[in-house]
Amino acid sequence: MDLTNLLVQLVAGAVGGNVAGSKMKSSNLGTLGNSLAGILGGGLGGQILSSLGASGLASSAGTGMSIESIVSDLAGGGVGGAVLIAVIGAIKKAMAAKA
Repeated sequence: MDLTNLLVQLVAGAVGGNVAGSKMKSSNLGTLGNSLAGILGGGLGGQILSSLGASGLASSAGTGMSIESIVSDLAGGGVGGAVLIAVIGAIKKAMAAKA
């Protein structure tokens, strides 16, 4: 994994977090919160996919600028960002129910 792959995952995570926050109103953390959580989720999601060997399927070492690698990084980052927003939203909802 190189810096370009990581940047694609982080940006995709921020976008995925904001899209998920806008679609799931109960999980919405605001633009800044969605972006930060999405960036974190995008980085984690991309790293998990990379460690499973799913990132950069077309390139031999998972690095480079092939279309398949970029699409994989976008998908991993976006999904990771959205999943983290959903998890944080569920935790937020559970904490509000206890209060």
